[in-house]
Amino acid sequence: MTNRERRSTLAAVLAAASLLGLAGCAPTGAKLEGTRWRLAAWTLSSLAPGDVAITAEFRDGRIGGRSGVNTYGGPYVAGPGDAFRAGPLMGTLMAGPEPAMRAERAFLDLLGQARSCRIEDGRLKLCDEGGGESLVFEAAGE
Repeated sequence: MTNRERRSTLAAVLAAASLLGLAGCAPTGAKLEGTRWRLAAWTLSSLAPGDVAITAEFRDGRIGGRSGVNTYGGPYVAGPGDAFRAGPLMGTLMAGPEPAMRAERAFLDLLGQARSCRIEDGRLKLCDEGGGESLVFEAAGE
């Protein structure tokens, strides 16, 4: 094999590898884009997620919804693979009952710490840096 053939083969392998990397990004982002979710479970045992309205909607590269008392929003990135990151997030500054405020702070902290995501059995699972599920959402209707 000549040097030119080696370079051509190497270029083809690198091009294929980069396309695979891009393909890995598409499925996660495509699955999230245009979806709406309601918090169903989280790692906090002291607060029941059903007691507070916490939602997440993914549209146009942004995440937003209700964080308990307030509304929040900001950019998100999904991919490559199951990688996930949200933020920086902004929100309204309304006050509410203490349990709802605690839930809101906890949710926003956990969302900011999420580093991967997957959709299994109709649930969106956001995981922390160690791979532990920290936020679990169920699909929400219109």
